[in-house]
Amino acid sequence: MDIKNRVVVITGGGSGIGEALAHACADAGASQVVVADLHGDQAARVAEDIGGSAVEIDVRSENAIRQLVDETESRFGPIGVFVSNAGYVTVGGLEDSNERIQQMWEVHVMAHIYAARAVVPQMIANGGGYLLNTASAAGLLTQIGSMSYSITKSAAVSLAEWLSVTHHHQGIRVSVLCPQAVQTNIMSNSPDFEGASDDDFDGGVAGGDGVIGPEQVARDCLEAMREERFWVLPHPEVAEYAVRKASDVDRWLAGMRRFQNALAAGGPLPGDSMDPRS
Repeated sequence: MDIKNRVVVITGGGSGIGEALAHACADAGASQVVVADLHGDQAARVAEDIGGSAVEIDVRSENAIRQLVDETESRFGPIGVFVSNAGYVTVGGLEDSNERIQQMWEVHVMAHIYAARAVVPQMIANGGGYLLNTASAAGLLTQIGSMSYSITKSAAVSLAEWLSVTHHHQGIRVSVLCPQAVQTNIMSNSPDFEGASDDDFDGGVAGGDGVIGPEQVARDCLEAMREERFWVLPHPEVAEYAVRKASDVDRWLAGMRRFQNALAAGGPLPGDSMDPRS
C-alpha cells in the first residue's frame, strides 16, 4: 500500500498517535486526510496544520461512522485507508462497573467493527483498501492493573485477524498496531487520571522497554503498510514476549505474576536474566 494519492480517514486523529499519523500521511502524499476526533477543536487544529479536513465524531455511534465514510467518499472519492485509532486507558479489575467496561468495549472493539462494516464494502467495490486498527501490546500480552483494557485490546487484535483472513482475497489489507508506552496525552484523556500531567508520563507498567514518540509510531505504521505486515510493533521486544507466551504459557503467566508482585512492592523489577514476561 502506497499512501500517495489515497484518501485517508483517521479516528482519534486530534492528538497523539492519530495526529502523528495524520501528519505522516499528508507528508507521504495522501490526496486528502480526514481527521476525525471526539474533540472537534483538536481535529480542526490538526486538519488546518496538514491541509486536511476535520470531523467531530463519537466512534461509539455506528451511524456517525457510517456518515463519516459516506460523506468522505462523496466529497473526496474512494477511501484508500481507514485508521481506526480512538482509544483510552483506565485502571480497574473485577470491581469495575458494567457501564465503564461497556464504554471501553464500544470504543476499543465496536468502533472497529462499525468502521469495517461501513468502509469494507466500499473498498471492495473500488478495488481494495487498507484498514489500520490501533490495539496495544496489551492485546497480545495483557495489561496489569486494567481488566477492561486487556480484554478489549485482545478483542481488537482478534477482530483484525478475522478481517485479514476473511477479506484478503477481496483486496482488503489489514494491519494492527500494538505498541507499548507512547508519549501521548493518554493520561489527560483518561477518566482515571484527572489532573495528571502528560509531561510526567513514564509509561507505567508498559514503560519497561522505553517510552517512544508518536512520530516514530507513525513511521512504523507507514512502513508496515508498505510491506503489508499485519503486526505493527514499535517496541520490537513485544514479538519476543508473544513467542515466549505461545511456547510456554504457564511459565509466561508465572513471570507476569512476578512482574505484578514487584510493581506492587515498589522494588526493583526482575532483571534481564529473569525477564518478567519470559
